[in-house]
Amino acid sequence: MIDLFLLPEQTVITSNGDSAPADISAANSRAFLVTLSVTAIIEQESIELSVFVSDDGTAWDAKPVAASSQKFYVGEYPLLVDLSQNSEARFLRAHWDVSRWGRGSTTPHFEASVRLREVPSELLQNQASLEGAERR
Repeated sequence: MIDLFLLPEQTVITSNGDSAPADISAANSRAFLVTLSVTAIIEQESIELSVFVSDDGTAWDAKPVAASSQKFYVGEYPLLVDLSQNSEARFLRAHWDVSRWGRGSTTPHFEASVRLREVPSELLQNQASLEGAERR
């Protein structure tokens, strides 16, 4: 079961960046929960998180497989990444874009982490069963 940090806890972010690639080839499931945890932020700035995949860990898809909207506040922001239609993906990485505007310094300043957790297949099957029962 994959459960790791793509970006370690309490990492200070001042510019756009990418996490190191995570090997997901040993995962039992093709669904993952990527959680952006923002623990410190200053006013008039935003952060966006995108998730990219690769089959070799070197060449990355041009488009993200999942992306969050801009975040402006401290909090935890989960993002479900479903790779069931992308069997070639063996590596995953997070990318973040930050911006700052207004008075004062234009350098963004966040304290954040990004956690990657595999979602067990059984949990997805149970959820699909529940949703099917609700539709009836």
